[in-house]
Amino acid sequence: MRIALVSEHASPLAVLGGEDAGGQNVHVDALARGLAARGHDVVVHTRRDNPDLPEFVELTKGVTVHHVDAGPAKPVPKDEFGPFLPQFAAELTKQWEKQRPDIVHAHFWMSGVVSLQGAEQFEIPSAITFHALGVVKKRHQADADTSPDTRIPAERQLLRRMTRVIATCSDEVRELLELGGDESRIDVVPCGVDSTAFQPAKKGESDVLPSERQERHRIISLSRLVPRKGVGEVIEMLKYLDDVELTVAGGPSADQLDDDKEVRRLREVADKHGVADRVTFVGAVDREHIPELLAETDLAVVLPWYEPFGIVPLEVMACGKPLVGSAVGGLLDSVTDGETGLLVPPRKPQKAAAAVRMLLDDPELRAKMGRAARRKVEQLYDWKRVCEATEAVYEDMLAGSSQQKVSVGTAG
Repeated sequence: MRIALVSEHASPLAVLGGEDAGGQNVHVDALARGLAARGHDVVVHTRRDNPDLPEFVELTKGVTVHHVDAGPAKPVPKDEFGPFLPQFAAELTKQWEKQRPDIVHAHFWMSGVVSLQGAEQFEIPSAITFHALGVVKKRHQADADTSPDTRIPAERQLLRRMTRVIATCSDEVRELLELGGDESRIDVVPCGVDSTAFQPAKKGESDVLPSERQERHRIISLSRLVPRKGVGEVIEMLKYLDDVELTVAGGPSADQLDDDKEVRRLREVADKHGVADRVTFVGAVDREHIPELLAETDLAVVLPWYEPFGIVPLEVMACGKPLVGSAVGGLLDSVTDGETGLLVPPRKPQKAAAAVRMLLDDPELRAKMGRAARRKVEQLYDWKRVCEATEAVYEDMLAGSSQQKVSVGTAG
């Protein structure tokens, strides 16, 4: 198959950790590579945000990144990209007129908008993975939501006009149905994790964290540093856990932490709750070093206010670590409460602290959950499995059927 992946703001070539660079970039990169490994020809269409980027870049054998000229060739926050959507759509249509793909798979609502013109003009079967829904963001962020007013109406239109919708978890399916989605055209294929790259590591291999501790338990938060990821709640939680130190990994590089607005806010949270001496910010950590970082900790804490899916829990689980997570979004599927970790209500630091205490006081339970977490990842969330499931949806689309629905990794 010739497959067009459209990811207007999330390039597989981007440096992770920024406000608009995270799980979607990882997803598109791994999906493109996995589909190419299965013999498909993949083009990832993303916006040129640097004038020095060539129009086409070979990511790996079988995967080409196409930098589309739309708006200024510099970083633009995705919520400010609306005026450039028509230009992006026109460029895509020109490209597909030269070489028609067999399948178009858009990632994020804006990618769906720019894909519709060419997909409908050339009668190309089209799918969309939203990665996040406007109604959910508005519900949780209210006036802080910077999404354009056109977002939710556009998402409803995409539900009607795209051939298929590929949700990432069962909670998203519920949201899609409430938006007016057709259940017969919704498949569930989760995000994935490279279970070879992410696996249990030995202690003493991390250059970021020393193995020696001050007779304290050590927990970790791995996250982009934006308020909705709940790192502030993780820090506040420490006031209920006197014998615990916290490592916060994510955000800008270590040498730029002092200049980061969110880091400054989080440090103020730590000061307010009297736990600053037990919180260490290490900045961005290359993903290949995450396993050795996790090896120096007892468990991970992931407390987003909401989470469309969440790749960090999978990375933690693949490394054989239990986690305490918010009972929201994709975590309801990926974390089996009481077996691979513990789920708690979002924005309730005291309840999260109680769950952390339960695990810290029971090393055997932590080890048992860590082993179960690793098994679950291998069975359901390895990228090879995810790419196989995505390919199955594409094949069903080409066959013109909506009867062979795919559902992977859902709760229950």
